[in-house]
Amino acid sequence: MQKFPLAVIGAGVIGRTHIERMLAMPEFDLVGVAEPSAAGQQWCQAKGLAVFATHTELLNTTRPQGVVIATPNASHVSVAADCMAQGIAVLIEKPVADTLAAAEHLIQLEKETGVPVLVGHHRRHNPILQRARQIIDEGRLGHVVHAHVMANFYKPTAYFDVAWRRQKGGGPVLINLIHDIDMLVYLLGEVRAVQAHSSNTVRGFEVEDSASALLEFSCGTQAVMTVSDTTVSPWCWDLCAGEQSQYPRQAVASHYLAGTHGALSLPDLALWQYTGERHWHHELQCAQSRVHETDVYVQQLRHFRAVAERQDPPLCSSLEAWRTLQATQALVQAAQTGQRQICPAFSA
Repeated sequence: MQKFPLAVIGAGVIGRTHIERMLAMPEFDLVGVAEPSAAGQQWCQAKGLAVFATHTELLNTTRPQGVVIATPNASHVSVAADCMAQGIAVLIEKPVADTLAAAEHLIQLEKETGVPVLVGHHRRHNPILQRARQIIDEGRLGHVVHAHVMANFYKPTAYFDVAWRRQKGGGPVLINLIHDIDMLVYLLGEVRAVQAHSSNTVRGFEVEDSASALLEFSCGTQAVMTVSDTTVSPWCWDLCAGEQSQYPRQAVASHYLAGTHGALSLPDLALWQYTGERHWHHELQCAQSRVHETDVYVQQLRHFRAVAERQDPPLCSSLEAWRTLQATQALVQAAQTGQRQICPAFSA
C-alpha cells in the first residue's frame, strides 16, 4: 500500500497522541508538524520530525494529503479553512469549534470546497460503541426510553496548576462530558432540549467541578447524565472501557440504556431481555457481545485516510460534531440560567 502523507498541526498532548500512532503505522508518512512553542519543537526534533513554527509554512513546504488539527479550540476552523483552501482533508480534534457560528462556517466551507472533514470524537471508532448502535438499530431494545450516563472520576490537585483549568471553559463538562454527549448523539440522534445544574462547591474554582443534566432527544429518549472530576469513582468510560492504557481498567459499567424490549449496559455490552412475555415477575436473561479491543486512535487515522481518499463518509461529520457542540453548550447555558434550553435543528 502506498504511504499516505499526513501532517499534524499542534504538538500538545492530543497532537502527540496522533504523532505517536502515525510513527508506528507503516501506511502513513508523517511529513511534518507545525508547533509554535520551543518545548513542542524540541519534542518533535527529538523524534526526527520536520517541524515548522506556523501551519502556513508547513502546508506550503510539505503539501500533505491530510492534516490533523490539534490546536486550541478557537483556531480549529480558521486553520481548517487554510488547509481546505489547498484541497487538503482535515481531521479536527474535538470540539469542532469554540462556537456554533464557527462550526456552521466549517459546514459551509465543506459544502463549497468539497474537501472532506472528519471530527475527532474518537469513541465512535470503538467497536463496543459500534456494536451498541447495531443492537439499537436492530430494534433489540425496542424504543429506548431512558439512558443513564456517569462520568465520575478524580483529577489530582496538580492537574489544576495550569490556570485555564480553573477558569470557565476548563471544567469537566466541556473537556470530558462532551465525549459522553457525543456517544449519545451517535446512538440516539439529535438532542431536542436540555436541563442542567452545575456546582463548584468542592474545589471552589471559577469553573464547575460537578454537573448533572437531563437531555431530551428528538426520538423521545430521556437521558440523565452526571459528571464530576472530584469524586473517587470507577464509573467513567475512560476508566472502564480500556481505550487508553494510562487508565487502569475497572470491571464496571458507566452507561445504561433501557428500552421497551431490552436494556443494555456499556462498555460490557450486557443485553437484558425477557425470553417470553415481558413481565416484571418473570426472569430476565442476560447475553453479552464480545468484541476485540482496539486502539481507537489507530482506527480513527485509518478511517481518516479512507475519508480523505473519498472511499468512506466521515464517521463524525462536521454536522454531527455541530450537534454535539450545540447540546454541550446548551447544557452549560441551562446550568448557568436554571432554564430549559431548546436545541433547534440545523438549518443550512
